[in-house]
Amino acid sequence: MLDLLAAFRLCKSWITDPGGNKSKVARFVDEFLGARGWREKHFDTRVHVDQAVMISPTHDVDCYKNRVALEVEWNNKDPFYDRDLNNFRLLFELRAISVGIIFTRCDRLQEIFNALGRGSSYGASTTRMSKLLPRIEGGGGAGCPLLVIGISEKVYDERC
Repeated sequence: MLDLLAAFRLCKSWITDPGGNKSKVARFVDEFLGARGWREKHFDTRVHVDQAVMISPTHDVDCYKNRVALEVEWNNKDPFYDRDLNNFRLLFELRAISVGIIFTRCDRLQEIFNALGRGSSYGASTTRMSKLLPRIEGGGGAGCPLLVIGISEKVYDERC
């Protein structure tokens, strides 16, 4: 994670050029961590009570390695945080993960988006720190240890 944070730059082109299905931020994280053994992970979770087996579906985790689960929330709708936090809670309770990480954006990036004429693409109901922190402070994620990483204007790079 420290290597990822040291290498990460938010390229101007990642904001101005269309992202397609997966954002260029998420692609960078996936490729960087993928080269270090992290993988997208599907968990087959079931709860057994006596003879009854109940499937307890979870959402696939973006990046997973050594019981650490990471979700990249760059520009999704903010209810995705609820999904991620609930997923982390369940996987932690089932002892499938030890910590959940959410990699998201800080609110102050909106000034850069606006200056680049892309502000409307990063609207009020999209994922950003001010939408995540109240959910965590309100108990989202329950007992799962969480690490929240905010992409700030300090890593913005106009040259790429």
